Amino acid sequence: MPRPGPTAENYLMTIYFYHIDHPYGCFSNFSRHGFNLGGIYWPTAEHYYQSQKFINTGHAYLSQKIQLAPTPGEAAQIGRDPRHPLRPDWEQVKLEVMYAAIKAKFQAHADIQGVLLGTGDEYLVENSPVDSFWGCGANGQGLNHLGRLLMQLRQELRQENSP
Repeated sequence: MPRPGPTAENYLMTIYFYHIDHPYGCFSNFSRHGFNLGGIYWPTAEHYYQSQKFINTGHAYLSQKIQLAPTPGEAAQIGRDPRHPLRPDWEQVKLEVMYAAIKAKFQAHADIQGVLLGTGDEYLVENSPVDSFWGCGANGQGLNHLGRLLMQLRQELRQENSP
C-alpha cells in the first residue's frame, strides 16, 4: 500500500524527470515500457492507470479503448474526459493503482530498474509544469506523488535485491 513519501529536505540532490526523451525519461508514465498486469498487456503505465478509472462503472469498454489507444497521450485524453463517470472509489485507490503500474513496469524491464536503483538516495521529482498532484506543478510546490511512489518502489526493490 503506498504511503506518503519523504520530503526533499532529507536529500542531498534532486533528480527531475518529465520528458521521455530526456535523462530519466523512463520514469515517466508515457515511456514505452510495456508490462503485463491483471492478465493484460499495457503499452505504458499511463494506459494502465487511465483504464482503471472505469472499473465497475458500467463503462468497461472505456478500459479496453484506453488499452488499445495508440499513444499514452490518447489514453490520457480518454481517461480525463469529464463525460465519463469515474469509479466511486477512485480518489481512495488512485495511488495504489499508480503504484501497481510502476511496480509492474520496473519489474518487467531490468534496464530501467537499474536506472531507478542507480539514483541512489536522491530525491525524485516529476517536473510537470501542469500537474501539482503527480508532479511539482508550475510553482514547484506540488505534491509530487509520482516521484514519491518511485522512491518507495526504489526502496522496495533495493530490499528485494539485497543479500
